[in-house]
Amino acid sequence: MSFKRKPNLSATIALLPTWFVAVVVFIGTMAWSIRLSFTNSTLFPSSTYVGFAQYSKLFSSAKWLASLQNVLIFGVLYVAGCLLLGFLLAAALDRKIRFESAFRTIFLYPYAMSFVVTGLIWQWMLNPTLGIQASIRSLGWESFVLDWVVNRDMAIYALVLAGVWQGAGLVMVIALAGMRGIEAEQWKAARIDGIPVWRIYVSIILPQLGPALAAAGMLLAMGVIKTYDIVVAMTNGGPGNATEVPAKFIMDNLFGRQNLGLATAGATVLVLGVVIAVAPFRYAMHMRNRAKGAA
Repeated sequence: MSFKRKPNLSATIALLPTWFVAVVVFIGTMAWSIRLSFTNSTLFPSSTYVGFAQYSKLFSSAKWLASLQNVLIFGVLYVAGCLLLGFLLAAALDRKIRFESAFRTIFLYPYAMSFVVTGLIWQWMLNPTLGIQASIRSLGWESFVLDWVVNRDMAIYALVLAGVWQGAGLVMVIALAGMRGIEAEQWKAARIDGIPVWRIYVSIILPQLGPALAAAGMLLAMGVIKTYDIVVAMTNGGPGNATEVPAKFIMDNLFGRQNLGLATAGATVLVLGVVIAVAPFRYAMHMRNRAKGAA
């Protein structure tokens, strides 16, 4: 018994710094931020409680409401676009094409870039005076228009395009790994039955990739909530509030307007958004593990 307890005690002692960081740095600062959201803190923290006044001010702000709408549009299209394009790329590579390793590297390379680099690349490409529009017009097609980054109605879709270009590679790798784990006998049986290739992927392969794609979708969704750098790099929230997102709203109020109370109120709402987004997935995983344990 003493032999078994010593390794456990050693492991506990070794994990103490990690637990300290998790409890004090992460949970502690989160609790402190939530506390500040109920005060009238501006440049410096204050102990004067104002109840839900900051939250009332937050949700009466047209800029904040626009940021929530924008991040919802961006999130849905970004996650869906990455899942769809990533699955199609994985299906194409799964056909044992030539130079598969080279194509896999090319498709995955954008994911290795930061969102700042991605934003700058696409900001230049979609710039009407420097990028694709200027290049095509120089060839004689004067009526060609591709001004998404300066078009109020299309700017959010420019962000989606850049985000999908970067994130689809992650889904591709995860989906391709899942496809390579499927038994070859299923392919042989489907071919004997004369099922078209596209039907095999849609009706046989795709359902088996559900957990892998769900994990990829969760990773992408978590990134959506903290979207900030790609927005600053491409549009800086403009034109107007067309691409304003909650993270940028919080940073602007925290450092630009020195409104600590309003910024922490927005951060608290984002934390609740993360909890709401993660809770169903964690519950489904818990029920699945519980069902496996019962079986």
